[in-house]
Amino acid sequence: MKLWLVRHAAPRIAPGVCYGASDCAADEAATLRCAARLAQRLPQGLPLWTSPLQRCEQLALALQRLRPDLILRVEPRLAELDFGCWEGWRWDAIPQAAFDAWLADFGAHRFGGRESVNELLGRVAAARAEQARQAGAAVWITHAGVIRALTLLEQGITRVDRAGQWPQQAPAYGEWLEPGG
Repeated sequence: MKLWLVRHAAPRIAPGVCYGASDCAADEAATLRCAARLAQRLPQGLPLWTSPLQRCEQLALALQRLRPDLILRVEPRLAELDFGCWEGWRWDAIPQAAFDAWLADFGAHRFGGRESVNELLGRVAAARAEQARQAGAAVWITHAGVIRALTLLEQGITRVDRAGQWPQQAPAYGEWLEPGG
């Protein structure tokens, strides 16, 4: 399975805010620039899966307008990690005790009460397995957390225990990883 992993353009939200599953829009000009660059790179007729969050859907729709040969599918499993009650808070305003609890049980703890990192890994693994059953390459327009989860899955890691296991690298806003790249 060959995946193009595309991160949405910069979200229209204040810097330093926890916004995981928050449905915020992306910068329109940056979205259009990314779509134009990506449209020139992608092979014909690929399945185009996108997170349902508008910052990803904006890019998917802009890309599909340029490349109607791409077959669009909104895929909820490609959404970013849900930080629950901490969504919309400034990271530096979240109580240290919340971070301590998360770091003490990084993979299983539901930071903000909604979703754990291992639950994110599980849903990304299910999407990956479904995509693998289909022949050929595909494009996922998604989030840094999903791309990091997929990085672990490609290494055969399906669960994490410690924060140090979580990858730090992900494409910048409006950038992507190409298959074999």
